[in-house]
Amino acid sequence: MTTGTVTGTAVELDGVTVRFTTKQTRTTAVQDVSLRVRPGEFVTIVGPSGCGKSTLLKLVAGLVRPTSGTVSLQGRPVAGPQKDIGFAFQRAALLEWRGARKNILLQAEMRGMPRDLAARRADELIRLTGLEGFEQALPHELSGGMQQRVALCRALLHQPPVLLMDEPFGALDALTREQLNAEVNRIWRETSTTVLLVTHSIAEAVFLGTRVVVMSPRPGRIQQEYDVDLPAEREYAAVMSDPRFDRLATQIRGLLGSTGNH
Repeated sequence: MTTGTVTGTAVELDGVTVRFTTKQTRTTAVQDVSLRVRPGEFVTIVGPSGCGKSTLLKLVAGLVRPTSGTVSLQGRPVAGPQKDIGFAFQRAALLEWRGARKNILLQAEMRGMPRDLAARRADELIRLTGLEGFEQALPHELSGGMQQRVALCRALLHQPPVLLMDEPFGALDALTREQLNAEVNRIWRETSTTVLLVTHSIAEAVFLGTRVVVMSPRPGRIQQEYDVDLPAEREYAAVMSDPRFDRLATQIRGLLGSTGNH
């Protein structure tokens, strides 16, 4: 899959600033952020803790309103919570009393999707993510990685044109995280979904992204954007040994001024 011939805009932030005010403090989370994402792109956002990465996703989802500037999704202004998105969070947040398949189908129940369509789509995603044989397993019977696969299936069930991912693999061990990165790359290629992923991991940002957006410390601004010169289909060991990966990861690490975010 390539994004070079795709036209239009899936997500656009134009001069966005977000300030949070309490009785004691006034905090600027992000300041004057402009970002345009084309349909089918996989844009990863990396930066130090507290720089407003997750706030950007919440802006696109309509869960946070900008103090100034505008946000649009699929060419329409974002004025409240959006239905045409999928959202994968840091925690899988599965219902403990429901099996994997029923947790996936929760999305269909909330959206009033036709039952037959939802069932077929759930089965497709279960096959796509390697969950066959675990359809009835309860969350406590699943590993952390498998729980996140269920959460990803739930986020994709209604075939959203835009998927937002807020550090969904941050709590996983390194090997599971690598496996899921490869899985997400394959899902992205097969579904052509536009993805915005927030991460603290430079390696994850470069491995998954077609473009990497680097944020500054708070108030979060876009310091730099890098196009990722790697093939769309990515196998972990091959990418990790590719000089292009190493060059870009080194550039980003230097920009962030830390060797801790890797």
